[in-house]
Amino acid sequence: MPTESQSASLASTLVARFLRAHNYTQTLDTFLQEAGLPADAGQPGKDNAPNWTIESVLEEKKAFDQSVNFERYGDNDKDKDVWSVPAPTKPNIIQTPTATNLLACSVEQWQPSDESPSPYLVATGADKHLHLFKTSNGNDLVQSFTNTSESPILSYVPIQGGKYILMTNMSGQLLLQRGAQILDRRKDHAKYAVKVIAYESANGNESTIWIATAGWDSKIFLYRMRTTDTDEPQIGNPVASIPLVSNPESILFIRHLDTKELILLASRRDSTYLYYYRVEPEQQQQHQTTPYECPLLGKQNLAPHSNAWVAFSPSCLALSPHDPGLIAIATSTLPHMKVMIVRLLFPSAESLEEPPEPETQAAQAFAALSLQNREDAAIMIQANTFAPQTAYSTPQVVWRPDGSGLWVNGDDGVIRGVETKTGKVVTLLKDGHEVGCKIRTIWAGWVERCGKGGEDGGREEWLYIINSQKHR
Repeated sequence: MPTESQSASLASTLVARFLRAHNYTQTLDTFLQEAGLPADAGQPGKDNAPNWTIESVLEEKKAFDQSVNFERYGDNDKDKDVWSVPAPTKPNIIQTPTATNLLACSVEQWQPSDESPSPYLVATGADKHLHLFKTSNGNDLVQSFTNTSESPILSYVPIQGGKYILMTNMSGQLLLQRGAQILDRRKDHAKYAVKVIAYESANGNESTIWIATAGWDSKIFLYRMRTTDTDEPQIGNPVASIPLVSNPESILFIRHLDTKELILLASRRDSTYLYYYRVEPEQQQQHQTTPYECPLLGKQNLAPHSNAWVAFSPSCLALSPHDPGLIAIATSTLPHMKVMIVRLLFPSAESLEEPPEPETQAAQAFAALSLQNREDAAIMIQANTFAPQTAYSTPQVVWRPDGSGLWVNGDDGVIRGVETKTGKVVTLLKDGHEVGCKIRTIWAGWVERCGKGGEDGGREEWLYIINSQKHR
């Protein structure tokens, strides 16, 4: 960042360039004399100042002002959602047994052997390995799975309390693992299977698990897996699919607040919309054997009043830990990430029916404006995090477990804490990672610590981060 004296010198140089470019010779001579500048100041290539002009600075300022108009910060006086303390601040670096880039991380309930499920630090690497670390002091390595996947693991989710693990990899496969054994595997995606999520519901001794996978073949597949206490579960064929125009960015299972219907919320690249899909089929389709296409129930625009040049993609969706109708969104905006906190507009029963066409153009315009205003009112926070990113970054956002704030990653090695109430960056975590390194994945939540001898070590709030070969 330029110092005050450097900024003054740059401003004088820009003025000299302007006067010289427009042939204001007498004014230029007077200005150079009074400003104490050399006679060649403002000539192209004759000074060390950046190649800027007054016109380019004004254009940059107009673009910045236009971008600021789309930011929205909270200003209420309520004490709710104020950044709580204490918060994670002290880094603890964990070295992995192999030197390779890391791809995903979290703290999960896991049952690596016949023991009861316990919380472990989980990390996957580009070398196809999956590592488990203890949550107790020292974070010792528990186990490394090396031969379970034929390609790097991109996403995973535990089911049945950690008894089984679902994983997706770069080959487009979906794997079902128990301990060190692969029980089932499928390859329905033609390219990277970048995300897997699961939703469980129990009915007596039988559990139904809905599974969704997102791939870079512009498809989402749904599976319905049933488990019992006696039989080994199998993934089975996909029961439904969702073809998309572009690659999916993020997916979530949510329950409709009114109808309690299970809905898949999805975002895709080069689209500012959230898409709501029905998961469970109609009654007449319950027993069909052929895959069905999930119907689109509705969509919600995250930029209802914007023009084309501010287009972005909702790259990461995170559901609030305390409000099932509120999500945080990390966007693909350049050169800095913007974060949004948005109220979900669940499709109503009336919206699923074919609405009558407005009779006049004025009525159509009024209906469109009414929808835009409703979508705009649903955006609670829309703020710049100043976290640098490029078109090749992977924006990430996670909630603090008490809902008082968000954590976002960046390409500068800094984790930023955003207050839920105001949307403003209130803390920066700079220690632990090298300056300028890329933070790939983050996780936040409560962790039950194990003390010496296996006794309860208490509950702590953790922020789990990976970058290349280091954990934090």
